[in-house]
Amino acid sequence: KGVMSAMTGAAALVIANAVAFAHDDSKYPDWSGQWQRPQGLGIQWDPSKKLGRDEQAPLTPEYQKVFEAGLADQAAGGQGNDPTYTCIPPGLPRAMTVVFPMEIVIMPQVTYILQEYVPMIRRVYNDGRDFSPDEEPSFLGYSVGKWLDTDGDGTFDTLEIETRNFKGPRTFDASGIPLHEDNQTVVKERMYLDKTDTAMLRNEVTTTDNALTRPWTVMKTYRRDLSGKKPIWFEYVCAEGNHHVVVGKDNYFISGDGFLMPTRKGQRGPDLKFFDQPRN
Repeated sequence: KGVMSAMTGAAALVIANAVAFAHDDSKYPDWSGQWQRPQGLGIQWDPSKKLGRDEQAPLTPEYQKVFEAGLADQAAGGQGNDPTYTCIPPGLPRAMTVVFPMEIVIMPQVTYILQEYVPMIRRVYNDGRDFSPDEEPSFLGYSVGKWLDTDGDGTFDTLEIETRNFKGPRTFDASGIPLHEDNQTVVKERMYLDKTDTAMLRNEVTTTDNALTRPWTVMKTYRRDLSGKKPIWFEYVCAEGNHHVVVGKDNYFISGDGFLMPTRKGQRGPDLKFFDQPRN
């Protein structure tokens, strides 16, 4: 009797969950497919401006100096403040530039934002949880989301996300606009389909960070592939074929024939004290 009761209870739970999931699915928008940056749009954090100084990031004087030093290093052949040449993930907020295609998978308890680059997997928890001090910091941080029905039609249309608990180094984009080294960044996003074009997904991103004098808000846009072709996804492994080498605080490059090269004019070679030195 006890076994039968347990089996009956388990079956009822499965049926209840199935019904709940089916019911929940009907409430959510269709954000399926492959999302990309609109054609012609670059990789700058603020899409309305040119990459670099023209973005006019509201940096504190201290971090404006960090930014300028990074730009000078890039002009001399270095990588500046951009850490991703070592193949670490760009993290947030930079990941939401969507340099490579993105997929969004909506589930009742969690929304997955999957990016082809690296690859990166974001989990946006929609189950009512709060931020936990026990979570391990990460480049993408810890995201908590909330679905909204802004027009009252009974279907969710907007996803609000707050992300905290980061580690670094991270920058806003390849120009090296810096985020504070304390990693106390807070990223708030508001994602929704364009009212007149459902092939366009809007993402209003506001970053609060101690490297900034005020919260910085930009509007990111992604276009859904409506070609009718089945999406093709690639395995993008940054570390494969990466010829950048970091020794200490210096960046070098491996040439096509396998030799260590400088990346800047006048750059000295690394210290070889742990290697046998040639005798004269």
